Amino acid sequence: MSSFACRSLRITLLALLCCSGSGEKAFEVHVSSERQIVEATGALKVNCSTSCENPQVGGLETTLSKKVLEEHPQGKWKQFLVLNISQDTSLLCHFTCEEKQHSEHLNIRVYKPPAKVTLKLQSSQVFVGEAFTIECTAEAVKPLESLTLSLLHEGETLQNQTFGGAESNAIAIFNRTALTKDSLNLSCQAVLDLRPHGGHIILINSTSQILEVFEHTNGHPIIIIIIVVSILLVLFVTSVLLCFILGQHWHRKRTGTYGVLAAWMRLPRALRQRPG
Repeated sequence: MSSFACRSLRITLLALLCCSGSGEKAFEVHVSSERQIVEATGALKVNCSTSCENPQVGGLETTLSKKVLEEHPQGKWKQFLVLNISQDTSLLCHFTCEEKQHSEHLNIRVYKPPAKVTLKLQSSQVFVGEAFTIECTAEAVKPLESLTLSLLHEGETLQNQTFGGAESNAIAIFNRTALTKDSLNLSCQAVLDLRPHGGHIILINSTSQILEVFEHTNGHPIIIIIIVVSILLVLFVTSVLLCFILGQHWHRKRTGTYGVLAAWMRLPRALRQRPG
């Protein structure tokens, strides 16, 4: 066989392979949505389309409830409303063209904004230079990897903490040191950033609390109060006893005996000798 014939055979085989490969994917399928995340129990519009000019069958497969909003006259695209999305799910868009079927998946995530954000102080009073702990909690959040808990002082961020995992409750422990005697107006802020999934940012703040900061004195205020009260009590008891002793001493000088004994001596002899 001549070299020309061999080259012609190779070209023919390549052409057949290319044609057969292009025939396997003669059309495309696309599935899209404005966002890939939706609030729990919410609804989402999903577009399902194909490049096939006359598709035989096409649609969106899901276990969730759905309805068709719009559709191309020849069935080249359809817009669906998927209802009551309560958990992460995968939607399947499929079309059949010339007895061949192609499909594409669209993964949808569900989010839940924090049901409650709280701040907890171990103590409402500290001294300058002392460490204190603040606990921030965000309840029933999803997805956790999109959550950031921040400790705020009068709106200014002091510390942040991010999360991950499958838990729905997030707890952040912040350890700080009181640097000045100024009181601190503290609050917690939960930031759920859904922008990477086509969503938006959700901000929820806790109720603010005041942490009082005092300067050190010679002793703790409570201890000082206890000491002062104890000293006053001792002085009062001592003064009462001194008054009693001095009164008895003055009475003895006047009567020659203590008042109680003098009264006893004044009783008739018969009464004093009477058995009790």
